[in-house]
Amino acid sequence: MNTRHPLTAIPDVQNKADTRRLAIDKVGIKAIRHPVRIAERGGGVQHTVATFSMYVGLPHHFKGTHMSRFVEILSAHEREISVETFKLMLREMVARLEAESGHIEMSFPYFVNKTAPVSGVQSLMDYDVTFTGEIDHGKPRFSLKVVVPVQSLCPCSKDISDRGAHNQRSHITIEARTRGFVWIEEIVEYAERNASCELYGLLKRPDEKHVTERAYDNPKFVEDMVRDVAAALNADARIEWYRVESENFESIHNHSAYALIEKDKQRQPR
Repeated sequence: MNTRHPLTAIPDVQNKADTRRLAIDKVGIKAIRHPVRIAERGGGVQHTVATFSMYVGLPHHFKGTHMSRFVEILSAHEREISVETFKLMLREMVARLEAESGHIEMSFPYFVNKTAPVSGVQSLMDYDVTFTGEIDHGKPRFSLKVVVPVQSLCPCSKDISDRGAHNQRSHITIEARTRGFVWIEEIVEYAERNASCELYGLLKRPDEKHVTERAYDNPKFVEDMVRDVAAALNADARIEWYRVESENFESIHNHSAYALIEKDKQRQPR
């Protein structure tokens, strides 16, 4: 005789009541990798691997959440992840887990094919991209963050030196909330256009000469770069809120130079 209980008879411990009366702000799964496809501005689709973290708020009377449902929701979208499907996935997660708040982060490398300025040789540059979605009592919020490596050259060093000027690789990080669609490539360009010079995966000698002289002719402090990027984002009506950071990995110091500007464009200036 088979004495096994059917699947429906297995007790669901996490559905039991909890008496400690302590709500949990975030509970879920962290750092799960999943293949995704991301639309490119040029019309193609890029295959990459994203790292997801998915959380909901847990009311005080619930003992636990259903961890397996997070993976089910992720798998159900068949790897087709865009800004819009990302938002749909967030709403679905909150509904299925009977939560009032939810949070999803999706981080992935994104590649852009770049052409060297003189030789025309092509190579890929990779950028770290993060989608962050939050929903609280029905109010959704989405942001896009891109880390863009660039070159910066010190204006002071150029001004006081008879020969050369110290320069360094820098990371400009732009995080933005938008009211309209913005391509990842557009965020990258905001950073690269406002650095001393952009970077390339592959350069021939004529290209090396060009980018060296380009940076020398376009010196910028870390403060200059965040201000110039911020000014460009201020002029883009699609951007509602932004945070711009620049970290210069100094070549003549054992520390980094850093600057940040954050602005909510929907708030009236004081």
